[in-house]
Amino acid sequence: MKKEEIPQDNGALNKLTKEVVYATDQSGNYSTGLSTGWDIKSTALDVAWNDIEKRIADAKAKVLSNEASPLLYFMELRLMDLQIISGYTGFWKWTIKKHLKPAAFNKLSIARLKKYAEAFNVTIEELKTMELHEK
Repeated sequence: MKKEEIPQDNGALNKLTKEVVYATDQSGNYSTGLSTGWDIKSTALDVAWNDIEKRIADAKAKVLSNEASPLLYFMELRLMDLQIISGYTGFWKWTIKKHLKPAAFNKLSIARLKKYAEAFNVTIEELKTMELHEK
């Protein structure tokens, strides 16, 4: 795309930042330019965030119906997977899978709960109740 054709639509982040894009100048050389957003990209991001919000709601419903522990909810909320949580807590992935079950989660020690709470940046009480008091 040419530098003068860089999209300047209202993007999801246009009030916070601009995106650097590559475009060609009058000489045909590549250079960078700033874009406030692009409708197509904003639509794609909206679809992705809607999917994430649905996954969070589904996880919360599973926890409330005692099909999963609150770890599932926070994994979805914080966009984490087993590998990431393992890295933050030092627990093996199979251990985390076990803790995703309500019975195993309810038996966790305060020390283990504290590691999960720190990984999700919540208190132990927020971890147990899923009631967040964002700072």
